[in-house]
Amino acid sequence: MTRRTPTGAAVLQPGITKAITEAVLAELAERGYARLSMEAVAKRAGVGKSALYRRWPSKLNMTLAAVADFSVGRAEIPDTGSLAGDVRKSLEAMAHWLSHPQFSRILADLVAEMGRNPELSDFVEGMIGRPRRARGRILLDRAIARGELDPGIDIEFALDLFPAPIYWRLLVRDGEIEPEYLDKLTDFIIRGLGAH
Repeated sequence: MTRRTPTGAAVLQPGITKAITEAVLAELAERGYARLSMEAVAKRAGVGKSALYRRWPSKLNMTLAAVADFSVGRAEIPDTGSLAGDVRKSLEAMAHWLSHPQFSRILADLVAEMGRNPELSDFVEGMIGRPRRARGRILLDRAIARGELDPGIDIEFALDLFPAPIYWRLLVRDGEIEPEYLDKLTDFIIRGLGAH
């Protein structure tokens, strides 16, 4: 028996959601979070504001949903068969994520805004930080299972080692991430983790 959508119920069309998400990211990159408005997003997406409010209750929810959709999917958990290979692939994916032309502007703005807006900070941690770290934990758990890392390793500390140097180099120093840099960083992280 086929279930029908009740008369009057909103049907969220994926194409419209995608257009809105792209509009949110474009507006964030151009205007920043503080100047982002539901009106501007709706106009850019070619929809009415009601289409936004059917999906998200607020600007905050809409923003973080769009940023999380963009970010969490780029948290690759490669399985190359070795810790060194997994770390290298993970760092490469992280560098691509953080150096994305649009997202690098968004992230810098969000980080600044998080210092002024604790609610935004909590949302970013919940919707982006924790899901990305959960994927990184899989990588480390596999290395423990293979005997490459000690089971007592400080996983939370280890997870901090992955994004910090890349973030610093790209967004603070405005540097480049070359393959040689990723190779050196991989070696440094592997040694820092005490890999066998």
